[in-house]
Amino acid sequence: MIVDVVVAAGGQGRRLGGAVAKQWLSLGDRTIFERSVAACAASSRVRGVVAVVPAADLEAARVLAAAAAGSKLIAVVAGGERRQDSVAAGLRAVPHDAHVVLVHDAARPFVTDGIIGRVIDAAAHGGAAIAAARVHDTVKHIACEDGQRWIDGTIPRDELALAQTPQGFRRDVLDALLPVMTSAVDVTDEASLAEHLGHRVEVVDGHPDNVKITTEDDLVRARRALGNDGAHGAATMRIGLGYDSHRFADGRRLVVGGVHVPDQAGLAGHSDGDAVCHAITDAVLGAAGLGDVGGLFPDTDPAWKDADSLALLRDAFARVHAAGWRLGNLDLVVICHRPKIGRIADALRASLAGALDTTPDRISVKGKTPEGTAALEDAMIVHAVALLER
Repeated sequence: MIVDVVVAAGGQGRRLGGAVAKQWLSLGDRTIFERSVAACAASSRVRGVVAVVPAADLEAARVLAAAAAGSKLIAVVAGGERRQDSVAAGLRAVPHDAHVVLVHDAARPFVTDGIIGRVIDAAAHGGAAIAAARVHDTVKHIACEDGQRWIDGTIPRDELALAQTPQGFRRDVLDALLPVMTSAVDVTDEASLAEHLGHRVEVVDGHPDNVKITTEDDLVRARRALGNDGAHGAATMRIGLGYDSHRFADGRRLVVGGVHVPDQAGLAGHSDGDAVCHAITDAVLGAAGLGDVGGLFPDTDPAWKDADSLALLRDAFARVHAAGWRLGNLDLVVICHRPKIGRIADALRASLAGALDTTPDRISVKGKTPEGTAALEDAMIVHAVALLER
């Protein structure tokens, strides 16, 4: 029996990750996405894995998915507006010879081989199946009126279950689901759609540990479950050093840390010449071990001609964030005769804080003059030190 898995990671869920979707957050030495893909690929009963991700993350996700799934990776495809649109895109990429297809939520990185096997068996037998965790607490039905809440009934626990993934479907059932999946009908999961079409969905035992990481508390508990807060002994702080220098040039806008300074000659460069953003980009990339600004945005590429360096910094830091790091603090030294850095320091901190997903109080800006050093008279030199925290 041929079994393939669609790992659904097409959402933009930023409630947990802020500037970064939750599937790209770090869980130990890998992202949540990688752990979920690897868990599915590890099953000896699974032939291949299709991953569905946001269109903007396709290239980076292909690298992560290939590392996690190895030779079992079938494809990485772009998702749609709704979860069901994303799942449909993934299902269309599954080879037609698959007898059973599972759909697994990338936010459930602790799925086990046992759960996967139970869903496969039930789906192959009955056509559709779902993993679910038993309810152990007493469940009350709550009535609300005029801001008050009270119990108006107790629901038998044996009649309740908490839906999990994977959810599995035999090929004939899947062929019936696909056309409706991209229609105007809205469903919360694939099993709900199968129910809507009159299919009987078998429930098999999931596990309380097969949690969906949705909130910051979920992430903290998941990291603790891995031991050492999920870091496996990896460094919890890293430091990066950035440096850049640009000469002044007539006919250019002066942009310093994303702040436009009027009535001043600008800085020469392939982009907008913002030496502050370039130095910070190198500092945060270096601390995370993700290369440098020249590697990501080479000055030989016309795409970056006159580019907004603050936007490039924002893009680079999103990669840093996706690798599991946030900014602890940034210390910045700007050496120049003009402009007077002290006069724009507050605007600088606010501008940079927005790009680095932090608050201005974590950013220090110090202006220095060249003190008569002739070689530095007509240039801006920037040193940046960034502390990243896991």
